[in-house]
Order: sequence, then C-alpha cells, then structure tokens
Amino acid sequence: MLWENKLAQWSAGVRARANLPARLTLWDGKSYDFGEFSEATGADGGKGADGANGAFAPAVTLHVKTPAALSLMLQPTLDNLGEAYVKSKIDIEGKLSDVIDIAYGLAKTSIDKPSGALQNMARYFAHTKSSDKKSIEYHYDVSNEFYQLFLDANMVYSCAYFENGDEDLGTAQLKKIDHILTKIELKPGQTLLDIGCGWGALVIRAAQKFGARCVGVTLSQNQFDLATERVRAAGLQDRIEIRLQDYRDVTGQFDRITSVGMFEHVGRKNLPEYFRRVQQLLADDGVVMNHGITSSDPEGGGVSYGGGDFIDRYVFPNGELPHISLALQAMQQGGLEAFDVENLRRHYAQTLRCWSDAYEANAEKLHTLVDEEKFRIWRVYLAGCAYAFENDDVAIYQIVGRKAGRAAKTLPWSRRYIYDGTSALNAS
Repeated sequence: MLWENKLAQWSAGVRARANLPARLTLWDGKSYDFGEFSEATGADGGKGADGANGAFAPAVTLHVKTPAALSLMLQPTLDNLGEAYVKSKIDIEGKLSDVIDIAYGLAKTSIDKPSGALQNMARYFAHTKSSDKKSIEYHYDVSNEFYQLFLDANMVYSCAYFENGDEDLGTAQLKKIDHILTKIELKPGQTLLDIGCGWGALVIRAAQKFGARCVGVTLSQNQFDLATERVRAAGLQDRIEIRLQDYRDVTGQFDRITSVGMFEHVGRKNLPEYFRRVQQLLADDGVVMNHGITSSDPEGGGVSYGGGDFIDRYVFPNGELPHISLALQAMQQGGLEAFDVENLRRHYAQTLRCWSDAYEANAEKLHTLVDEEKFRIWRVYLAGCAYAFENDDVAIYQIVGRKAGRAAKTLPWSRRYIYDGTSALNAS
C-alpha cells in the first residue's frame, strides 16, 4: 500500500539522519524503528518484550491507533505530533523527558527550523480588550484546583529563582518574588501596581514583607476570586486591592510597577504602546520591572519546529514572543530606559521540570478535573517547555527600567543592592 511505502521510506530517513531510540507501531501490529536500540536506550534500562530473542527495547514507542493519524505522523512538526497525541490518535510509552526528546528529534529530521520572518507574518493577532480577556480566561480559568496540583503552595505561575540551585519550588518562588521586589527597591509606604497579578502572591509578599500599598490587576475571574480571598485571609485589605481589570483601564500613578508573565499576551506590534501605558502609570522617580518570556529567534519567530503553533492553538491563544532586542527597543519607544537585564532561562527550565514532575505525580487527581484532551495538552506543554528553555529555543528576561531622560546620578553604581538588600529593606 502507498502509505506503507511512505512509512518505510520515512522511518529509513529518520534512522539515517538521527538514529532515534524510538519505534512506531500501527493498529495492525506492523512496526517501524527509527534507530538502533541498546541496553542504555530501553525504557526499562534493558531488554523489552522481545528480549527473549536478544532484542533491546526502544526508549519510546508511539502507538498509532488509526489511519487518520498517518498524515500527521508523516509530517512530524511539534504541532502535528502534539495534535495527534492530544486528540488520542496516538498513545505513547516511555519516560516523558524521552518522549519530548524524540518529538524534537522527529521534527528536526523532517523540517528545517522555520524562519522568524514567515512566522511573524502569520502570527500577528488583533489584541483587543475583549480578545485578550477571552485568551486569559481560556488559559487561566481551567480551575484553581487544577493549578494547585502542580504549582507551589502560593500558586506562583511564573519562573522561580533558584539562587543556589538546590531549593525546593516553594522556596525558589519566594526568592523570585523577593528578588524582584529588591531589584525595584520597594520601600515601606510606596505604591505598587502588579499587572497580571495571578493569585496574588507578589502583592501579598510586597505588603507583608516590604510594607507597600498594592494594586493587583487580572483578567481571570478565578484568579481574582482566590487572590481576593487570600488578601482577606491575610488581613491585608487595607493595603492590597485586587481588581478584575485590564491594565489599559488603570488610572493614577505608582511608585513601582511589576509585570510578571504578562507581556507575552500583548502582541509584538503592541509592545511600544504597552510600555507607553506603563510609563504613564509610573511616577517620575519610579521603577518598573518586566519579567517575560522571549524568543531566541532574532526575528521573533517564537518556538521553532511548529511548537509555537501548538501552543497558540491549545495553550496560549494569541500569545506572541518577542526577541529580547525587540522588548528593549519597545521599552525605549514607550519612554522607558532599561538599566538592568537578567536572563533566567536556566531557572525556568528547572521550574518547568518541577511543574512537570508534580503534574505526573498528580495525574490521577488531574484526570478527575479535566477531560483527557486537556490533560494531555498540559502534560506535553509543561514537559515541552522545559525542553525549549533547556535548549535555548526560548528564554526569559527580567528587565528593570525607569522613565527615560533622567540624570545619570540617579542610577545605582552597582547591582550589589539587589543581592544584599540594604537599600530596599531591613526586615526579614
């Protein structure tokens, strides 16, 4: 049959180019190997079901359940492979980290890394207040219980800060928040606006430990409800206001502004206007910190090998990743001067591994909260993102800035204050 010839040719090409420790099996029992297997590659560290005749097992086995999946398999972009998995057209055996390695390996053998220019043309989205709210609701309003099963106790859904590399996730997330608030030199009595406040962890920490008066805004009803409840439980209603509000509708001025994991939703062409609005909300002597994911493609092409298309369709609708150079340019166009930039890519790879491990450990409970498709989407999303950050497909930067045009003498001499905290706070 034609498809059998195509599969044989394709698998032979994969073996020749990549020698992947994976096997493809069909609904009728036929199988195709993508490489040679050894004792080290076996999913169980040794021989598989056919070990009696001396054969070793593959690290990953892809079970194609229906002929309808073949068109996706023969064009194995990350988007196509992800679709085949989340739509239950294929099942997969093997360690999740090995599965992700194989997926990237298959994509790399079949397509060249797409150019950023082409992706840019296809991935400009209309970012209205209504569409942005719908996108945020799609991603964040799964359920609070869903997120609680793989995030830390404070439900911080952004890159943690592993100062020494051996911290548990909860400790690393608190260190991240303190790292941010110390970077912006938050002082008692100052006002802080947190754009995209999540479930309130940063503003609660800012009020409790740093003595700030805070406003947190989110477009997610679930986040708003739980953040409001947490502020009330902490007895901080007089210092923290949580709003279900678009940042474009915020008025007034703030001594400090933070935006953590939010500007990815703004859209590349809208970044100058986003930073201009931040500049308008910032006090003349204020400090802003933007913490966001960036593309490693200098053309701003996003996640390669079709990964960005999968994320847009199934995880983050309308998300767009700029290159760090574009983010810095947009800040300047918006009237802000960047004076400190830190790459936390290693930290996010570790954060995502922690989330992915917790997701796997709580798979049974998660299955009771979402349907099979949603469960599979998040499973491959978390593990796939860990791979992307580990391998420089995407990055994440914290950028500290202020209003442009101020005198140089108002800048710090060094970054020492960020690490000793002496100019930010004296409390524990």
